[in-house]
Amino acid sequence: MQVIDKHCLVDVQQVGHVYGSTGGAERRVLDDVCMRLDEGEIVGLLGRSGSGKSTLLRAIAGLISPTTGVVDFPANAQGLASSVRMVFQSFALFPWLTVLQNVEVGLEALGVATLEQRRRALAAIDMIGLDGFESAFPKELSGGMRQRVGLARALVVNPDVLLMDEPFSALDVLTAETLRTDLLELWREGRMPIRSILMVTHNIEEAVLMCDRILIFSSNPGRVTSEITVDLRQPRNRADPAFQALVEHIYVQMAGGANVSSARQETSAGNGMSMVLPSISSNALAGLIEAVQDQPFAGQADLRELADALRYTASDLLPVAEVLQLLRLADLQDGHITLLPAGQRYAESAVDERKHLFAKHLLKYVPLVGHVRRVLDDRPTHTAPARRFRDQLEDFMSEHDAAITLDCVTQWGRYAELFAYDEVADQFSLDNPS
Repeated sequence: MQVIDKHCLVDVQQVGHVYGSTGGAERRVLDDVCMRLDEGEIVGLLGRSGSGKSTLLRAIAGLISPTTGVVDFPANAQGLASSVRMVFQSFALFPWLTVLQNVEVGLEALGVATLEQRRRALAAIDMIGLDGFESAFPKELSGGMRQRVGLARALVVNPDVLLMDEPFSALDVLTAETLRTDLLELWREGRMPIRSILMVTHNIEEAVLMCDRILIFSSNPGRVTSEITVDLRQPRNRADPAFQALVEHIYVQMAGGANVSSARQETSAGNGMSMVLPSISSNALAGLIEAVQDQPFAGQADLRELADALRYTASDLLPVAEVLQLLRLADLQDGHITLLPAGQRYAESAVDERKHLFAKHLLKYVPLVGHVRRVLDDRPTHTAPARRFRDQLEDFMSEHDAAITLDCVTQWGRYAELFAYDEVADQFSLDNPS
């Protein structure tokens, strides 16, 4: 799409957002986010789960009001502010309406005349490749077709900005690739009545394939850590060395986040109780160790190649890899993961020895695990309510993060046989310690 005037359509200034009640436990998901979306570009928001990308998109869409900062829509030469529409990951169609009726909904809400509604809706359906399915209901359509209906519904009102929240993640690989290709073709040919696209994704290759600029977000809270301009001509080829190099560069940047390094400093500098832990199972940790140890990686793997082999996105892979680094079972550096001697021993050991090694590293490198175990050892009953530890964690983090962190430690501690947990009583004990 060739556009000469680079008018700013969306201007985000120091936006922050907090979930939770004032004076109570709060969870800051965005902090001091600044960005702009100019006419004629596709911009991707790339980051891990919990980095606030979707929250930012919803703030721009007007679905939520940010706690701090401003989302501005600068007026154009005609004095009109930009209009936006959103395509959701979950399709969000009305199941009792036909394809045509679903597409007409937005026009009806705007008070467009009935005949004009029909004309524009049919044109949008034809444009996105669903001509002939006007009378079908959503249950009759494949996932890809349903997402096309969602796209037509957003485009039919002629917005300036199309917002897309992981629009391809619920689709199978081939369907997602087809829809991506069709969307890019419509954009390049200028057939869509929009001036810019802002999309959220977890998929690095998808971002490089589609976007002119990529903003990389850190997590907890979400901040823009870097901005990358993609100077590759469309259509882009995944086999192009320049494409591959850029994907690799982004993997290195995302693997170089501050989460693990700050957690390590926190562990050595204090009691470590403010360390927010991700929801990563011991099975996922063991599986990643085994995958890195096995051929063709033999103990050291390029993160991107490993993600491809496991069919993981960067958002899936990096938190697991970072926990292995936190436990000193692996090391992350320059986009590679290398098993440390303890990780190699784990991969080569039987079940009981694995549990013993995991328990040793948990007690040494995850302070909350050691704290729970000490409390249980010191009490005559060798029991303690889980609420006690949640309350302690909420002095350092939100109620949401405290719950996830304690759930994570509970699962790890049970696997390592360091303590037991009774879900009904919500209580830890030493009933089955190793």
